[in-house]
Amino acid sequence: MSDDSLHLALDDATGGAVARLTLRRPAKFNAMTRAMWRGLAEALHRVAAMPAVRVLVVAGEGGHFCAGGDIAEYPGFRFDEASLRDFHEREVWGGLSALLACDKPVIAQIDGHCMGAGVEIASCCDIRVATQAARFGAPIARLGFPMAPREAELVAREAGLATAREMLLQAAVLDAPTLLQRGFLHAVVPDAAALAADVAARAERMAALSPEAARLNKQTLRALAGGAGADALVARAYAYAGHAEHREGISAFLDKRSPVF
Repeated sequence: MSDDSLHLALDDATGGAVARLTLRRPAKFNAMTRAMWRGLAEALHRVAAMPAVRVLVVAGEGGHFCAGGDIAEYPGFRFDEASLRDFHEREVWGGLSALLACDKPVIAQIDGHCMGAGVEIASCCDIRVATQAARFGAPIARLGFPMAPREAELVAREAGLATAREMLLQAAVLDAPTLLQRGFLHAVVPDAAALAADVAARAERMAALSPEAARLNKQTLRALAGGAGADALVARAYAYAGHAEHREGISAFLDKRSPVF
């Protein structure tokens, strides 16, 4: 998949086991348009249909992750309640929910601006790695509107309520070390070159693991994040007992060799 603003490609170095989705509007720091939100959902549906893909990396082009939404589009729909609801509940949440529903591990590769929509997209990813230069926030109160409920719930869950309050009520912009300390980020690296190397190494390592285990772990974590208790998951939790990857993993350990999944 390739268009003016989103690019989905397979990594030849991993034999297509790693896919890369790049936001490509560098002139606007990769701000999300309505078309990009719809394209995000489409891209994730395509990734889901690619059995060879085991890991997805989400990144931005030109030294930034995503600066938020494209404000130039806002006068065309934000002042009508029905069209505003449709934008957030169908287009934005359609893209975010498709990312959340992905059963393959997703890594966010974050540099530069990660604001508003960028924080929301990063919140949908499983692993988040950023450079020292990355900056995070959702200063939309300066524009006179709140974060939509589903999006606020997502950010509060992943970044923490205290951080969500700081971003939304103070329009605070926070640096990467702060977000690492608060648990939103998994690692902070010095610069873009180190970021690319770190993410590539993580993706390669994750792609070598059992895709079935990843799928089941993501489904469990998604259910727990949605409020399901562990007791509700037990009934179907052990159906993988006879799965080939389960047998291969145990056999490889006993044989003192690397598993082939």
